[in-house]
Amino acid sequence: MNDHPHFALRSLRVIVGDEMIPACVEIKDQIIYAIHPYDVDFTSFIDDHLIEKCLIKDLGNKVLMPGLVDSHVHINEPGRTEWEGFNTATQAAAAGGITTLVDMPLNCIPVTITKAAFDEKLAAVSDKLWVDCGFWGGVVPHNIDDLDELLTAGVLGVKSFLIDSGIDEFPPVNEQDISKALPILAKHNVPYLIHAELDCGHSAAADKSAAATITDKYQSFLNSRPKKWENDAVALMVKAAKDAKKKGHNAKVHIVHLSSAQALASIEKAQAQGLRFSAETCPHYLTLAAETIPDGKTLFKCCPPIREQANQDKLWQALKDDVLSFIVSDHSPCTPELKHIDSGDLDKAWGGISALQFGLPLIWTAAKQRDFSLVEISRLMSFETAEFAGLSKIKGQIVPGRHADLCVFDDECEYQISTAMIKHKHKITPYVGKTVCGKILQTYLRGKLVYCDDEFIDLPQGQPLLKGQF
Repeated sequence: MNDHPHFALRSLRVIVGDEMIPACVEIKDQIIYAIHPYDVDFTSFIDDHLIEKCLIKDLGNKVLMPGLVDSHVHINEPGRTEWEGFNTATQAAAAGGITTLVDMPLNCIPVTITKAAFDEKLAAVSDKLWVDCGFWGGVVPHNIDDLDELLTAGVLGVKSFLIDSGIDEFPPVNEQDISKALPILAKHNVPYLIHAELDCGHSAAADKSAAATITDKYQSFLNSRPKKWENDAVALMVKAAKDAKKKGHNAKVHIVHLSSAQALASIEKAQAQGLRFSAETCPHYLTLAAETIPDGKTLFKCCPPIREQANQDKLWQALKDDVLSFIVSDHSPCTPELKHIDSGDLDKAWGGISALQFGLPLIWTAAKQRDFSLVEISRLMSFETAEFAGLSKIKGQIVPGRHADLCVFDDECEYQISTAMIKHKHKITPYVGKTVCGKILQTYLRGKLVYCDDEFIDLPQGQPLLKGQF
C-alpha cells in the first residue's frame, strides 16, 4: 500500500475539524482526496482517473488524526551535528506522529541569520528528512539590514533572544533593534518569535545561592531565573508591538516556550487590544513541576525553567481559554557531556529538554485528566501550529486538498518510556521511567507510510518547506 498512489484509511474514530467521527479518508497522489462515510463502497464510484480499485486499510477503533506540526525544534545542523542532526531528529519526529517541524536558527554553525547561511542549511538537509521541514531565521543586532533578503529566501519567520542565548554568534537584541525589525516583519507578514527573558538581576535568594558551593540544587537554579525575567520581557514586547502598530506596522509577535503564568495577563490584554500577539508553551512546563524535580538531575534543566505545580495549572487553564495558542516541543538537545549528568552541576549544564517523539503521549496523559479531549489536543498540536507557521493551506487538518499527513494513535495504550525507545541522537531524556498513555502506531507523510510499529519505512521522504513555494 505504501507505493500505491490511491488508497483509503478507515477508522471508527477520525478527527475531522472539531469532531471525532467514523470516516473513510481517501488518499490520492499524496493528497487527502475526499472524506467518506465509514462504510463507503468504492466499487460504486466512477472516476475517469481510477484504473484499479481503491485499496482500503481498516484501522478499527484506533484514532486517525492529523500529523502533528511542531514549530519549535532545534536540530543543530550544519555545524553541531554531534548535538543532533536532521536524520535523527526527523526520525524521532516521525516516531512521535509529527509530520512537519520547523527548525530553529540556532544552535547550528553558521546560525541562520543570512541568506548564505540559510543556503548552507538547505544543502545540509538533502536526503535526511523523514518528515517535512520549514525553517525560522534569526534577528540579531547586526543583521537587520539583511532581513529582507533572508525572508525572501524562504524562511517562515524569525526569532530573537532578549537574553544571552548561550551562542556567541546569536547575541540578544535590544528595544532599538526590535523597533527596526518589526516594520520589516510586518511587511512580510511573518511572525517574530521571542525568547522572552530579561536579565533583571538575581533575587536575594538567588544571590545567596550563587555564593554557595553547592550547584546541584534545583531550587537554586529556579531562583536564579525568576518569573520577573519573563514577565518584564513580555511587557517589553507588548510595548514594542503597540508602538509599531501606532506607526502603521501591525506585526505578529510571538512568545516562545512561555513558563511564567504571571505573564499571561499581559498577553491576554495585548490580544484584547487587537495586537497580533501570541504565545506557546511546551510539554515540560505542562507535565513536570519544580517540587518533584530531584536535585542534581541536569536533564530537567531548561531556560526558562520548569516552575511550580500551581504555575503549571494556570498554563493549562490558559490553553483552555485560548490565551496560549498551542503546544510545541522545544526539543533542545546536546551531548551528554554538556549536560554534566555525572556531576549534577546545574550551573554548568546546557539548558534544554530532549523529548521530541514523546510530546503527544505526554500531553495526552496529562490533558485527559484535565477534561481536554483528544480533538482539542489535536488542534493545539496540529492545526494551530500549522496556522502559526503559515502552513495551514497544506498541513494540520484532515481536509480534502491538504497533504495526506496522518497519525494512527492508540489513545489507550499505557507504557513506560525507556531509553531503548528514544530515536533522537543521544538516548537521554528526563522522561525515562515515566508511564504515559498513548502510542503512535503509524505515521503517514503525504500518503507515504514512513513509520510503523517502531520501524522506519523505506528512505527519507521529507521535503523542505519554503515560504512562497506552497
